[in-house]
Amino acid sequence: MIKKGDIIDLDIKDFAFGGKGIGKIKLDDKDYIIFVQHAITGQLVKVKITKKKPKYAEGIIQEVLKRSNLEKTSKYQPISGAPYINLPIDEQKKMKLAVTKNIFEKIGKLNSVDEYFDEWIPSPSSFHYRNKMEYSFSSIGYDFNKEEVVDDTFSLGFKRKGTWWIVENLNNDSGLFDQELEINLFKIRDFLQQTALPAWHPPKKVGFFRHLVVRKSYSNNKILMNLVTSSNNVGKFKVEQFANFLSQLFKERLAGLIHTINDDVADREKLDKGNSKLIFGEKTIFEKINNLDFEISMQSFFQTNPKCAEKLYQKVIDYLLEYEIDKDQIILDLFCGTGTIGQLISKHTTNNIIGVDIVESSIKNAIKNAKINQLSRLKFISSDVGKFLLNHPEYQNKIHSIVIDPPRAGISPKSLRKVIRLNAKVIIYVSCNPATQARDLVTLNEMGYELKKFSLVDQFPHTAHIESIMLFEKN
Repeated sequence: MIKKGDIIDLDIKDFAFGGKGIGKIKLDDKDYIIFVQHAITGQLVKVKITKKKPKYAEGIIQEVLKRSNLEKTSKYQPISGAPYINLPIDEQKKMKLAVTKNIFEKIGKLNSVDEYFDEWIPSPSSFHYRNKMEYSFSSIGYDFNKEEVVDDTFSLGFKRKGTWWIVENLNNDSGLFDQELEINLFKIRDFLQQTALPAWHPPKKVGFFRHLVVRKSYSNNKILMNLVTSSNNVGKFKVEQFANFLSQLFKERLAGLIHTINDDVADREKLDKGNSKLIFGEKTIFEKINNLDFEISMQSFFQTNPKCAEKLYQKVIDYLLEYEIDKDQIILDLFCGTGTIGQLISKHTTNNIIGVDIVESSIKNAIKNAKINQLSRLKFISSDVGKFLLNHPEYQNKIHSIVIDPPRAGISPKSLRKVIRLNAKVIIYVSCNPATQARDLVTLNEMGYELKKFSLVDQFPHTAHIESIMLFEKN
């Protein structure tokens, strides 16, 4: 028998959805499955059991005893956020295709899944594709040379796998974000350490330096930075000197520096809490997608891989343009955020488009971006999905198509039923979590919407994440 906390050696035989490898041991002469986070088929790993159930267990890797034959050596510094960076991109594709189709069959009850599969859409770049990265400070670090945790230090980088308190210094390019920024991150760390103000101590919830958040614009190669600190001894921090240091380091690439004071004990950047002040330059940057301009603040939700997002949005438009839409009918963009999808669609149709989102600040950004792009057939409304028709009866029975792009947690069953009651002829469902989309696939089918086809988009190479676009038509 095995129990929680046990450490065992395990051969990884296959992949499972959600970035898990599958291993098996014999219990009572039967195969007992163990899911191991981020393990790769062919590895021999030392695993710590974190969850024990009658039919399966879960574990985390303590050590890779033998690498998989599928793996290649990467030149980038390993980080928890890129568990498959040693796995060639073609092998990542095979894994993601297999596990996503399997989830649609098992959870979505989709028979003959290959008959519905339209296209695999790869990221244009497999490396340096992210436009935002959050680095954490901690006074608890990890010494790679001694392979031990070090207290009372000054670390800046990413959380060590399986922990929320230990930060590994990023001393080299991770392969995911901006190369110039990351190979100079140690200089930023050294400059701030010399202030003698301490890094945050996550367990004690004390300290000064907490996060460094960086946004990048690919259209003009600018970076916007936000330093998040506590208010403790803030008067001793010469933030203008830090701004001058960054200006010398990155020169014209630095679009601006923001300083956010956040005393919330939760270990997140929490840009919406505390007080933010612009120290240098501009507080926003601009990005271009399919020749449209978008102004992005530190708080804005925006696609993390903008070059791949262009391909994703084009597939949404392609699905939409398969239908002839009467001039008096509208296209609804639900969970529209800053209105990216709606604005792109408006370039390809003469129909009116309405974006709906309950977050009022997102709607304000959407209206502003539409004006920048001189788009007139767009209207953005801050509203709950369920109350939309109640507050706007003029759109009853005039909605031809709905595009939904909910957050990673998915759309709640109650909200999904509200969407279905809008009675659109076509629903295009964009999901960054195929498991919740598979669940919703069943509901849509039961309530009269037939899946016509779906495409998969690899927006996040070297991770387990995959995006799915499904086209539904009302029976």
